[in-house]
Amino acid sequence: MVKCIKHSVKGRLFTVICISLGVVFPLGAAKLLETSDGVVGYSDIAKLPWCSYRKHDPTRPVPVHVYVPPETKTSGRPSDAILLFDGKDLSQWEQSQWKVENGYVTAGSGNLVSKQFFGDCQLHVEFCIPQEYKGPLFNRGNSGVFLMGHYEVQIFDSHPDHKQQFYPDGQCAAIYGETPPLVNVCRKAGQWQSYDIVFTAPTFKEGKVSKPATITMLHNGVLVHLNSVVHGATGHMNVPGYKTHNAEMPLMIQGHSCPVRFRNIWIRPLSGLKKLKL
Repeated sequence: MVKCIKHSVKGRLFTVICISLGVVFPLGAAKLLETSDGVVGYSDIAKLPWCSYRKHDPTRPVPVHVYVPPETKTSGRPSDAILLFDGKDLSQWEQSQWKVENGYVTAGSGNLVSKQFFGDCQLHVEFCIPQEYKGPLFNRGNSGVFLMGHYEVQIFDSHPDHKQQFYPDGQCAAIYGETPPLVNVCRKAGQWQSYDIVFTAPTFKEGKVSKPATITMLHNGVLVHLNSVVHGATGHMNVPGYKTHNAEMPLMIQGHSCPVRFRNIWIRPLSGLKKLKL
């Protein structure tokens, strides 16, 4: 069962108001829905060409939650990894308003963008969603890891204790707007979590994509994507597609009005390793 949340028009922008939560959702012409299970999404965005669901479809099957125990210590890194953040400074990143303290960096306004460029890579990121966050649903732990600055793995507080949840392709560990994770492995807010992502970059020929990007990924040590195809650059309420870009691009971590914390970020470029003949 799906129910429509009341909306009103303000200028050219539709505003959907969830009165019970005091949450305001800015929209285009799409209608915001909430299922009887509390999953919030949109009703009339175009269907994704590779599956039977619309983008941000609240009726899409919700991944089953799998419990994993709290992390007891931060993990080490391989000797050939590039350390992007060690808890001390942001020297590997462009200037930002993010704040380093107590061994982690807290998301501020704007995004965190790496100085180095990467293509194929293995990426490790640890993050913690603030337990004390009291803001609106759409910012509840909201952040994201943007590979090559274009392709987002969503960070969000999708723990099943919350009665209201985002659409499956926008939940934690989703390839945002495209593919939900195989399972939901979210720990509760206030506990550290980890992403281990193996990313193969797209290739282009004559201005068109000749091989799409793929993602294999562990969330808190559990497989959530296995060679999942990335169907294009991340966007909100649009069907994704590719635009030609360089073979290597910066890594970006999103600031989205929630003070998500990050620590122990490292990356292993794989392009050179792929050329080895063993």
